[in-house]
Amino acid sequence: MPDVTNFAKEENMKTFVSSIKNLTKFERTLWIISIVAVAASYLLAGQGDYLTLASSVVGVSALIFMAKGDVTGQYITVAFCILYALVSFQFRYYGEMITFLCMALPIAIASIVTWLRNPYAEKEVKVQVLKKRGFLWIGICTVLVTIALFFVLRATNTTNLTISTISVATSFLAACFLMLRSPYYAVAYGCNDIVLIIMWIMASMEDISYAPMIVCFVMFLFNDMYGFYNWRRMQRRQKENG
Repeated sequence: MPDVTNFAKEENMKTFVSSIKNLTKFERTLWIISIVAVAASYLLAGQGDYLTLASSVVGVSALIFMAKGDVTGQYITVAFCILYALVSFQFRYYGEMITFLCMALPIAIASIVTWLRNPYAEKEVKVQVLKKRGFLWIGICTVLVTIALFFVLRATNTTNLTISTISVATSFLAACFLMLRSPYYAVAYGCNDIVLIIMWIMASMEDISYAPMIVCFVMFLFNDMYGFYNWRRMQRRQKENG
């Protein structure tokens, strides 16, 4: 009887390798620079833990594939959500932990489904053009979720409550756009990157081992900037090709 588990692993590895081959020279360079920058900051910090490093490397890897419109990025995002939630828990950033476990993780899983159901090409998702009603509903949901989580974060004595609440809003907004296959996911994530850079600077002032997280989100910002550019390019190409 064939080993189903090993077969699945082999297929997943083939898919991942295929996704890497599909990256352009620029995208591979951006990916490598991002990983090297994160690893270098980890070494310079001297006392960073492996969980922080792993979270950063997985995070920048997810972004380069999402910028490509490749569903592989969503699978990697699932792993990033779990790792980043653990790092956040260590520093008592409960807002980040709750946001990624209870919001970003389920939305990433839902995004896998929506992306697989809406392919444009073998390694590219079909970009969706949102109507005004879509933006309105996303805005309303973002406000409601942010208000609800604010009280949860305050009750759990979350570190840096105000900026943690802002992070919840930008994260939810970005996750919604991503699930709906809109280029504006990258704009929202870019705003979230800036918020998180500030948050982890504050954390690093107390414990230098968190410095790699600063570099991580700086690289996230560069990747998201490229993501918005590439998705708009994808959108134009798909529109021209019907």
